[in-house]
Amino acid sequence: MAAIPIPTRQLYIDGSWKLPILNKCIPVINPSTEEILGDIPAATAEDVDVAVEAAHKAFYRNRGKDWAFASGASRAKYLRAIAAKVVEKKPLLAKLESIDCGKPYDEAAWDMDDVAGCFEYYADLAEGLDAKQGAPVSLPMETFKSHVLKEPIGVVALITPWNYPLLMATWKVAPALAAGCTAILKPSELSSLTCLELAAICEEVGLPSGVLNILTGLGPDAGAPLAAHPKVDKVQLSAMGLVLIAFTGSSATGSRIMTAAAQLVKPVSMELGGKSPIILFEDIDLDKAAEWTVFGCFWTNGQICSATSRLIVHESIAAEFLDRLVKWVKNIKISDPLEEGCRLGPVVSEGQYQKVMNFISTAKSEGATILTGGTRPKHLSKGFFVEPTIITDVTTSMEIWREEVFGPVLCVKTFGSEDEAIDLANDSEYGLAAAVISNDEERCDRVSKAIRVGCVWVNCSQPCFFQAPWGGIKRSGFGRELGEWGLDNYLSVKQVTKYISSDPWGWYQPPPKQ
Repeated sequence: MAAIPIPTRQLYIDGSWKLPILNKCIPVINPSTEEILGDIPAATAEDVDVAVEAAHKAFYRNRGKDWAFASGASRAKYLRAIAAKVVEKKPLLAKLESIDCGKPYDEAAWDMDDVAGCFEYYADLAEGLDAKQGAPVSLPMETFKSHVLKEPIGVVALITPWNYPLLMATWKVAPALAAGCTAILKPSELSSLTCLELAAICEEVGLPSGVLNILTGLGPDAGAPLAAHPKVDKVQLSAMGLVLIAFTGSSATGSRIMTAAAQLVKPVSMELGGKSPIILFEDIDLDKAAEWTVFGCFWTNGQICSATSRLIVHESIAAEFLDRLVKWVKNIKISDPLEEGCRLGPVVSEGQYQKVMNFISTAKSEGATILTGGTRPKHLSKGFFVEPTIITDVTTSMEIWREEVFGPVLCVKTFGSEDEAIDLANDSEYGLAAAVISNDEERCDRVSKAIRVGCVWVNCSQPCFFQAPWGGIKRSGFGRELGEWGLDNYLSVKQVTKYISSDPWGWYQPPPKQ
């Protein structure tokens, strides 16, 4: 594919493009070539103040009738217009995503389909909100009637990661706007290009000013002041006057965000990291299981929060399966993500490359065996490429077993019994996802119930549908995104109860008549 110049963009605040107040910027580095492609604006606390004011104004404008308390159907029109523009611009968006974060072009194009579908889905749910308003509540006293209103929670801060730049942003933006919230999106500084193009799309479709504001910048300079902004905490309407922070990232960053939010009693929804297991029982088709194992760990260059990067395989098939798995891995095309047929691109940055290589080095020093991979591909002299890596002879105390790598690295342990497999699967501080592969449906059902995670895949790994809930437990965070659960993140429930009797309440004696 031909080279592509990256669009020159500014911060998107209050429906218009604005230079950062301190005029800072961040270089955009192509992880495949290590070349600087241009730069993006770097917001600071000063810009956060302006964006928060814009979102606050948009939420309250005309007493909320322009957006927050407009009909769901009117908001749905904008969501569908955004979806149509994403479809129209799919080749450009996919290409920008590939050169920005290293994602293979085919996968990036697939993500754009999901982005458009997600906006369409939440357009449907926005319309459905209209019918749900005023749902009656059954009461034990006939003298009262009660109903429930679902209202937008307010101004929301959305902080998103770099592995699915536009898709993960959409997981938050689409339901937030569907609910009637106004938002400030802060994408990762490592991959912001497509989120800035989302701003351009919002401008094209005429999204009301201030409804969605997009700030690119560093976490400490822009994300932290956004999470802790005191004025945003004072946003009040029927939505309780609180900001919801929807965040995806590492557990360490999540802890800092929670600390900042706690100072102002803000609700927080977090999807953090994972160290997900994939359990292979002895009754499986080895090639089918190998493909799902490869896909589950090495898709998106291994940079998936839910990557099934702990392979737990029955001891009776382990040797034969690993031999088959190595052949699958060696057949993966590793190349510039814009090359046709690429299935593994670079990790996102030099820092991430060093982190992944340090994990591999530490595993070796602790006594593990690098079965395949573990180095830079010999045919690529530039770029942050790591060969897909399989590590065996792993103990449960090793770092490679316990910590999220966020790169194309799979570690392996064997088991002899179902109980042992479950114990190994649960041997983690994380609890985002897990996969179980077996032809025994009853066993799959038992194991699915026994594993302590938020998502379980049976005879597959990594399918994700925006109709189904997504999220984890333990160090993987809390709250659920996607589906109707994702919309509920951005809604406040209000009870309205009316006394309908003409009789006096009668609790107190009336005063004497004059």
